[in-house]
Amino acid sequence: MLVESKKTKLQQKKVSPAARKQARKLALQALYQWQIAGSSLVSIETEFREDNDMKKVDQDYFGELLHRIPAQISRLDDLVSPFLDRSLDELTPIELIILRIGAFELAERKDVPYRVIINEGVNLAKAFGATDGHKYVNGVLDKLARNLRDGEF
Repeated sequence: MLVESKKTKLQQKKVSPAARKQARKLALQALYQWQIAGSSLVSIETEFREDNDMKKVDQDYFGELLHRIPAQISRLDDLVSPFLDRSLDELTPIELIILRIGAFELAERKDVPYRVIINEGVNLAKAFGATDGHKYVNGVLDKLARNLRDGEF
């Protein structure tokens, strides 16, 4: 009973959109570091928590993205691949990570509206990706959302 009570409180915890946005931004940077450098997720998480002001970050969401996405890479890549016009290897590392974050959220976080997920992916691509990468991310996530969240359209 106590575990269920704690879980319910966490699920009901109201988090600001800005804190979620910061969690996604830091998760993107941390996952990029993990993908490029191959450092352990635990050491990357420790480093990010020490080096960044985490007061305005949804820390639970940051941790969830950082640990659950690598654990589901194959599944997330399988979700995204049918909507790509090229192989995963041809994507920039940033686009690939953004698409994985979007796929994770669309598949696992039904509490987050698909429009928010797509918008956040586009914004991350504009901030960190190639010049027109945000257009590609938008198209892929839109098709994936229609596939995974058909009831929301």
